[in-house]
Amino acid sequence: MTVLLEMKERLKLIYSKSDVFIVPVVKFLLAFVTFNTLNSRLGYMALLDDMGIVLIAALACSFLPLGMIVLLGAVFSLMHMYALSLEVALVGLCMYLIMYLLFFRFSPKDSLVVVVTPLLCALKIPYVVPIAVGLLCVPSSAVSVGCGISVYYLLELVAESAPNIRTMGDEDALAKIRMLVENFLANKAMLVIIAAFAITVLSVYLIRRMSVNYAWTIAMIAGAMVNIVVLLVGDLYYEINLAVGSVLLGSLLAIVVAKVIEFFRFCVDYSRTEKVQFEDDEYYYYVKAVPKMAVPMQTRTVKRINSQRTREAEGAGEESLYAAGSGRQGSRTVTTERSVPAGSSLQRGRTVTTERTSLGGNIRQSGGQSGNARQGARSATTERSVSGRNSARNAGRTQGRSVTIGRAVDMQEDFDEDEWP
Repeated sequence: MTVLLEMKERLKLIYSKSDVFIVPVVKFLLAFVTFNTLNSRLGYMALLDDMGIVLIAALACSFLPLGMIVLLGAVFSLMHMYALSLEVALVGLCMYLIMYLLFFRFSPKDSLVVVVTPLLCALKIPYVVPIAVGLLCVPSSAVSVGCGISVYYLLELVAESAPNIRTMGDEDALAKIRMLVENFLANKAMLVIIAAFAITVLSVYLIRRMSVNYAWTIAMIAGAMVNIVVLLVGDLYYEINLAVGSVLLGSLLAIVVAKVIEFFRFCVDYSRTEKVQFEDDEYYYYVKAVPKMAVPMQTRTVKRINSQRTREAEGAGEESLYAAGSGRQGSRTVTTERSVPAGSSLQRGRTVTTERTSLGGNIRQSGGQSGNARQGARSATTERSVSGRNSARNAGRTQGRSVTIGRAVDMQEDFDEDEWP
């Protein structure tokens, strides 16, 4: 269970960070599947039965509200009906207007339900819809479920009646309209399923709102049983020839999907339930508090320190140079020759030659920049050779004196503040 909870937290974190990209992709896929399903079921207008048109419409829906998928789906279906017959398009338009008024009046925010319900009916797994809607939505969402089922059966009716409609002439316009309306209203299977799903939505919603332990689990099991019972009773009474095996398997699948929804939406720990009682000036309060299941995510911090130094041999009279870090400049040799003026405290005629080899590009001397330089290691070797001294030191003259100073400075610029004394 801990692994599942950690996976849930990771998924929530990923969604919170990338919802700007995830939501448009989901909308695009949903619109693409919807339009392709309409084209495969109807497909009377060749202009719409084109992958380019479908991709453009789905891409437009990915950046628009979910209601645009409903609107464009209605436009696609009406244009296919118009390609079949004008009378069929008029009947479909009237049906859509009635459904739109009901939908806009009771559940205007359930566009997803209206889109998903016909798709699941086409996939022969519609029994997931009432239980999921009862767990996540409000009782008025049963209207959206009914509208989705009505759309599915209307499209099925048009597809089944297409051969007869094509054989009728233009003078049989009223006959076409009467045939479609009568067959649609006389569809007992549609009425039974709408009634069963509406009762299931109400039952699941009322039970999952109770304060009993495991209310969501009880609600989904009770909803599946209510759905099965109502469908079987309707089958016996109206003889709609429902497949009992598909109803049972679909109900079991609906319970599995509902458990997944419960894990992500209502995952609580009933073993740590607390009941609290308190009062104020006007009321007594009896509160039941059930904590949610949550585990802290394990955060791993990896700190990579690269302090490898490469030793290179320079010669017999010089020390080794060290290479520290990456992205630094190569070794640089700076040669400075200075002539000391005769009037200074030093001896006249003294020439000092300084050779410095540094790594990194920034030489920080300890004299003028000792406040800014922080050297890791420093080695200095000074060799001095003095030749040609005059024996007359009393005169203060020196015929020739040369001092050669060779210094090899190894500087480590990347260091930690805490390691510096």
